[in-house]
Amino acid sequence: MTQSHRRSSPAQFVARVGLMAALALIFSYIEAIIPYNPGIPGIKLGIANIVTVIALYKYGWKEAVSVSVVRIVVAGLLFNGAFGMLYSLAGAAVSLLGMILLRKTDLFSVTGVSMAAGVLHNLGQLLVAAALIEDLRIFFYFPVLLFSGIAAGILVGIASQMILRVLK
Repeated sequence: MTQSHRRSSPAQFVARVGLMAALALIFSYIEAIIPYNPGIPGIKLGIANIVTVIALYKYGWKEAVSVSVVRIVVAGLLFNGAFGMLYSLAGAAVSLLGMILLRKTDLFSVTGVSMAAGVLHNLGQLLVAAALIEDLRIFFYFPVLLFSGIAAGILVGIASQMILRVLK
């Protein structure tokens, strides 16, 4: 994070988060309308997370959390519904916490952090599902989500790394 980002005004923060959240929302919408169905429930690429990863690496954790929450709430109101918003918020909370902690260690690449976030996002959603249906057997589905989270996280991480190189 550069000095200019640390000293930005509240108005600059809101403008930056607003622009990035709008971009993430566009990505969410595109993903929602793409006829992508691998036949496995709960699996998607998560291309909106590219914006969150970029926010984390370029600006910091406050921007990343803000972009993610704004995007999830607005997408929930527009096209995901209350349960979709609940699942997304739970997944985002767990994955953001993991991303922030892994980013601070400087031991992982952008792709490594993104891959962990993909897996943690799925874990957060499973935790909510287990609580809602009151059945821990839903965790038998975790191996499927583990591999999809790894794959999606790698793709998001590679795209984010490419964009970050251009932005620097």
